Amino acid sequence: MIQFQNLRKTFALRGDRKVVIDNLNLTLPSGKSLGLLGRNGAGKSTLLQIIAGTMLPDSGRVVSDGTISWPVGLGGAFHRDLTGAENVRFLARVYGVHTDDLVAFVEDFAELGKHFYMPVRTYSSGMRSRLTFGASMGIKFDTYLVDEVTAVGDKSFKRKSRDLFEDRMRHSGAIMVNHSSRQLRNYCDAGLVLERGRIRYFEDLDEAIAHHNALQAG
Repeated sequence: MIQFQNLRKTFALRGDRKVVIDNLNLTLPSGKSLGLLGRNGAGKSTLLQIIAGTMLPDSGRVVSDGTISWPVGLGGAFHRDLTGAENVRFLARVYGVHTDDLVAFVEDFAELGKHFYMPVRTYSSGMRSRLTFGASMGIKFDTYLVDEVTAVGDKSFKRKSRDLFEDRMRHSGAIMVNHSSRQLRNYCDAGLVLERGRIRYFEDLDEAIAHHNALQAG
């Protein structure tokens, strides 16, 4: 269960305040994989970061009775001056998992070779995505937050990533941002639509997609 209590988030924009989340009160059910839809700039990534605790709201709070990942697909969880291995060790301590086990898992899965022991600032965007994805999937969360990334790399690595993600989804829920309706239908069974700071929950994902498309066309 993830619950939003009087959640509000704004940003300064040309001397004004843009409201991204407007006094949100909503309880998301446990065990669901939710597709999060909204226009470009609606605040989807911002909401994921607030849920993860990597960004603070202006007011209100997020309450959960389970463990939540950081947003897979965003590199903000990693310190650019630390090596991949050092970042993974830090995450293991933060999330209370066995350090050596997580390091071994990510080193094997991400296939970064010697770069795993080099500073993250030297990584390409694809390498950072591999590191982020591997570290997140190496920790078993109750809810995974996914921002546009489910698989990266060449065809073989994408298949390996997809298989691992599907395995995690058998036992966990997710909140996924993805512009591909096909990808959302592959992994999600319900939907959220973020529009003008408000969120509407749909038990049926296709209804959420249809509502989002109607807003886009309007």
